[in-house]
Amino acid sequence: MKLSREIKTGIIVLTGIVAFIFGLSYLKSASLFENTRTLYAIYGHVGGLQPGTQVTINGLDVGNVSSIRFKDNSGKLLVTLSINSDFEFSKNSEAELYDTGIIGGKGIQINPVFDGSRNARSGDTLITATRPGITELVQQKLTPLQLKVESAVSHADSLLMDVNAILDEPTKMELKKGIAGLSELIMSFKGSADKLNGLLEKNQDQLDNSLKNVDNITNNFSKLSDSLANAGLAETVTDFQTTVTRLNGLLGKIEKGEGSLGKLANDEKLYNNLADASRELDLLLQDFRLNPKRYVNVSVFGKKQKDYELPEDDPANKQ
Repeated sequence: MKLSREIKTGIIVLTGIVAFIFGLSYLKSASLFENTRTLYAIYGHVGGLQPGTQVTINGLDVGNVSSIRFKDNSGKLLVTLSINSDFEFSKNSEAELYDTGIIGGKGIQINPVFDGSRNARSGDTLITATRPGITELVQQKLTPLQLKVESAVSHADSLLMDVNAILDEPTKMELKKGIAGLSELIMSFKGSADKLNGLLEKNQDQLDNSLKNVDNITNNFSKLSDSLANAGLAETVTDFQTTVTRLNGLLGKIEKGEGSLGKLANDEKLYNNLADASRELDLLLQDFRLNPKRYVNVSVFGKKQKDYELPEDDPANKQ
């Protein structure tokens, strides 16, 4: 059958329309014959989200973004999602906007909720959330550090200004003089150290001999200590301690008036009697020396001895 030109033109036009519809669906990543639901999500800022971006649940592609447009005069954006109906989840599930990579790009993932509420169906608006990306997180971490650095720089600038105010010309001159004096002192110490090194090098042999002598003295002292230990020094010290202990006991008894020495040391009457006896004995010896005739009576021819008369200057008259 021969088709007329009008029929051929109509077939071509219909084929073009169908091809256009399929192509548009392909570009939107939506299938005409697939069972899908149309859900909505409202965001204040989509950060470069594009139509056709895939929507995932637990990492699995379940749909795509059909369109993005302004919701109203508030500036909020209404995102239309075309979601596969094979997987059911609650209408209270969350549509989260997140970064798909470090260099940019946005994606939407649905965090399904199974709380017993009605399942999501076409026309429902999901709860939305935005997860900060790496750039935003880095910015949040760096902002306090930036403030601290700026504060530190400000303090450092104030400190430098204060230092400049303190370091006037007279102070700078004094610092220069002090540094110069310190340099001279260091040079003097260096000269002294060089001289000391030279002296040590010249007397190296004498120092070695002195160290050897010290070593010999140490060895001799060690031998002497061993000899004293072997000679029973510890027993001698123990005997000496015993003797001191006994002497302390004896002195304690004397202080308490025990024994003859104790009574002699503590009896004042006995002391006075001994003192008087000593004084009288002294007088007796003195009188015997000055007046021997008083005590010795010798008669050669039988004459009667005259009675002894006490001289006036005799010490006995002073009693």
